[in-house]
Amino acid sequence: MAAELTISCIKADVGGFVGHSAIHPALKDEAGRQLEIARRRGMVIDFHVTACGDDLGLLMTHRLGIDNHEVHRLAWDVFDICTRVAKELKLYGAGQDLLKDAFSGNVRGMGPGIAEMTIVERPSEPIIVFFADKTSAGAWNLPLFRMFADPFNTAGLVISPAMHDGFRFRVLDVRKGTTITLSTPEEMYDLLVFIGAPGRYVVESVTAKSTGAIGAVSSTQRLALIAGRYVGKDDPVCIVRAQGEFPAVGEVLEPFTMPHIVEGWMRGSHYGPLMPCRVGDAHPGRFDGPPRVIALGFQIAEGQLIGPRDMFDDPSFDEARHLCNVIADHLRRHGPFEPHRLPMEEMEYTTLPEVMKKLADRWQPVNGHAVSGEVVETLPASVAS
Repeated sequence: MAAELTISCIKADVGGFVGHSAIHPALKDEAGRQLEIARRRGMVIDFHVTACGDDLGLLMTHRLGIDNHEVHRLAWDVFDICTRVAKELKLYGAGQDLLKDAFSGNVRGMGPGIAEMTIVERPSEPIIVFFADKTSAGAWNLPLFRMFADPFNTAGLVISPAMHDGFRFRVLDVRKGTTITLSTPEEMYDLLVFIGAPGRYVVESVTAKSTGAIGAVSSTQRLALIAGRYVGKDDPVCIVRAQGEFPAVGEVLEPFTMPHIVEGWMRGSHYGPLMPCRVGDAHPGRFDGPPRVIALGFQIAEGQLIGPRDMFDDPSFDEARHLCNVIADHLRRHGPFEPHRLPMEEMEYTTLPEVMKKLADRWQPVNGHAVSGEVVETLPASVAS
């Protein structure tokens, strides 16, 4: 039996250059040095260091399995060392995604975003690794649905016997910490009930019904829910396998030709279009945005990462980028008004509550009762009955 291979993608914001816009080259260089040491020691087979916006991304292959203590410790140590470099350079928000002072066995719940999958390598194993900045974990919901469940995006669902049975989506409720697995196409409408609310429900993984093989995994961490306060957006990562029983590479990329609206942008408090961009353009500056996504393509060969190929470095995505700027223009004109600003229930996890606390005692009752600074409306007796 072929040996199993684990692909681990772990990212964190350890310091921005300048502000929240980009990564200083010194951080990537240091991360590369540390991972090369780990490769020579045999802990990892191969690695790639990248950045999207102000997030440092570590992609590693190894045979130690998901949630492995050594691999997670390695990532934590790399981020910790890079944080020290960031502090020396006085970069912005140095170490802001490291929510704990010391490693405690696993980086889950400690701030960094994680997406991991264990696979048995196929004769040809193409993967696409997506990194996003200035948005949250739910940003993958719509693209993953279109890749694995929408026949208007993925023709293979109709014409390929390998995909015709459909896929299973594992969905996480980030507020309650519970999951549900729904099968497509027969439970497609039930799936959309939940993933259409990406602020709360996020696609955690997708598996092929025909083989049970894992097809996609995403990071589902929400920093504000972990820290209990606003500490920046989650800037998620996602790994997608392509070809064979999974969507073709072109079907994996196709959803990003429509820049869908995601939460995040400035202070994590606004809606904006997700722009598919070249790696060299992944340094958002306009109003700390708009939100960005990059796509790195690899062929895996005995654990080696052959690549990357910058999948959005393609003029066929120019129209999507143009449309993204048009949408950004329109939303920015709304200023602090919804729908550019997030609705109040989502602003609970941003910096706004600190402002609202100062004014809480100034609210006065009108045909009702003031409770904790909120006006509770009293219904007319005819309506209440």
